[in-house]
Amino acid sequence: MFDAALLLIGSFAFLLVLGIPIGICIAVSSVITIASVLPMDVALFTTAQKIFSSLDSFSLLAVPFFILSGVIMNSGGIAMRLVNFAKLFSGHIPGSLSHTNIAGNMMFGAISGSAIAASTSIGGVMVPMSKKEGYSNPFAAAVNIASAPTGMLIPPTTAFILYALASGGTSIAALFAGGLVAGVLWGAGCMLVTYVIARRRGYRSVVLVEKGVAWRVTMEALPSLLLIIVVVVGIVGGVFTAIEASAVAVAYTAFLTMVVYRTVSFGDLRNILVQSLVMTGIIMFLLGTSSAMSFAMAITGLPDLISSVILGLSENPVMVLLIITLFLLIIGTFMDIGPAILIFTPILLPIALKIGVDPVHFGILMVYNLSIGTITPPVGSGLYVGASVANERVEKILPSLMPFYGIIVLVLILIALVPEVTLFLPRLMDL
Repeated sequence: MFDAALLLIGSFAFLLVLGIPIGICIAVSSVITIASVLPMDVALFTTAQKIFSSLDSFSLLAVPFFILSGVIMNSGGIAMRLVNFAKLFSGHIPGSLSHTNIAGNMMFGAISGSAIAASTSIGGVMVPMSKKEGYSNPFAAAVNIASAPTGMLIPPTTAFILYALASGGTSIAALFAGGLVAGVLWGAGCMLVTYVIARRRGYRSVVLVEKGVAWRVTMEALPSLLLIIVVVVGIVGGVFTAIEASAVAVAYTAFLTMVVYRTVSFGDLRNILVQSLVMTGIIMFLLGTSSAMSFAMAITGLPDLISSVILGLSENPVMVLLIITLFLLIIGTFMDIGPAILIFTPILLPIALKIGVDPVHFGILMVYNLSIGTITPPVGSGLYVGASVANERVEKILPSLMPFYGIIVLVLILIALVPEVTLFLPRLMDL
């Protein structure tokens, strides 16, 4: 079985290095590994069966609906409304433009559910504006990149839905409530670093919104922000399930962008549906193939091997949790968050449960860890997209990113070592 485990890891890594799409890497390495234990025809049949059975879940309906609502909002031109709203709170703070960028990313990322969408939509407005006002372009880019992943933690987000499925039914409402705290802490940390650097460099405060228009700006942004409130309060309050909430989100965003803002027409729906279909297809394929890989891991005994190695390094629960955290940080640097959640949750969650970690706490910790990977080399898509938005080379941005990496990791350690930081809100809401 040890040879089969090495075959699984080796074939997967080899295909990944060749640049083959990760879903194909997962599927092919799974078939190869299962075929080393079972006859080829049985291996192919088993792989296909695992792929289709994993998708036969009513809970998965929430994924395409949340994706569709995010695409609608992303196409609805709400970025400037949120930017103007963020200006109301940051106009008199040193580095006000950067604070506006962070707040805008937190709001838009939560609504769209995409760090990339937040980085391009909000950063596309704020980075050039910051450069024009005398901010260092690498610094402005770093602010945008560092704060973009907050939307992957602030609900509604598909990452927690995937974790809930992979973990065997962890409460989505509890994950959403705890994720909200984690996302706000990430954003607050970025604001703290920005404030210190802005004061040191003398980036002046700017009154960004004219007097007398605050009410109008708030009213323009409020309908968009209500989506977060409707979905989160609805799920947490038991008004509707996560699946029903996703359908409500689609209906709400369609009404908002087509009737209230009138930024999306019926003619735009075709492209919106195609984008949503492609994104949903990718996620569903990854979910199916990850299930096949989980089976391949099970027959090779890889989860037990990893568990024994990690638990053999230390008997201290805190040290074990920190080892898992370091492991996830490394995984996040070269693997996208979706497949990483689907593949490693079944392996790492049992270890976490053995040392007494709450599954909600572990889910938040896992998503936070893997979100960091979206803005770190060598594969972090958020890093390269943010650099492209700023028209700046990655190597010039990285020095400016270092203080942000530092505070983000400090918040990660806080969340890991003090569970109550993220669990107090779910417990307060009796979730």
